[in-house]
Amino acid sequence: MSELKDKVALVTGGAQGIGKGIAKHFLGLGMRVVIADIDEEAGRETLEELKGLDELKFVKTDVSNESEAKNAVEKTVGYFGGIYALINDAGIANPGSTAPDELNLESWNRVIGVNLTGSFLMAKFAIPHLKKSRGSIVNISSTRSIQSEPNTEAYAATKGGILALTHALAISLSGKVRVNCISPGWIDVGDMKKKSTGKKYELTLADHEQHPAGRVGKPEDIAEMAAFLISEKAGFITAQNFIVDGGITKKMIYL
Repeated sequence: MSELKDKVALVTGGAQGIGKGIAKHFLGLGMRVVIADIDEEAGRETLEELKGLDELKFVKTDVSNESEAKNAVEKTVGYFGGIYALINDAGIANPGSTAPDELNLESWNRVIGVNLTGSFLMAKFAIPHLKKSRGSIVNISSTRSIQSEPNTEAYAATKGGILALTHALAISLSGKVRVNCISPGWIDVGDMKKKSTGKKYELTLADHEQHPAGRVGKPEDIAEMAAFLISEKAGFITAQNFIVDGGITKKMIYL
């Protein structure tokens, strides 16, 4: 991945969770990274954790707000001169537990606004710069886009929407910008949370063994896939969704 050295990535939701894992991995590859996240506390902690790296910047951003999405892109270009990769990871991660007939419209709209509209807005403003760099977009969806638990309608709808947004953008940007999607399964992000979140969930042997791969996923699993997808090695790959879930969505389960 030496070809990625000094390339510029804008990672939304990069202050915590999978997004933080991706940002750290990209920095390790010698990339220059801007993390755009609504959580300023988490953003500052990440900057402190990785202090000494001039290649990392933080921009407080609500991706569902058009002016703030535009600002994140403009700040990234101002810091590093362009954008080579946009990683759309920002999202309300809690799938929810409200029955569909009790889910209020405000809650529905907030999840749609952040998870789906936010991905569109970030792409909208980054596209002119990605065209110049012949770069790419990686959207982060979820296995919830293809399977569900009860009372997760808003979250599932956004993740399914991200799959459709991915191939729609890829076709609209044919020959100019590649657009792909990663759908993670269970990824243990306990080490990627801000300190005030408190004690992390302790994984059990059963948690690991239910996965055909033999373990729960790690942020690095998603980060490695994202790095591959933005690299020249993936130059013939666009409009695709990659399920990274340890094989669990292919496992037959009987009660």
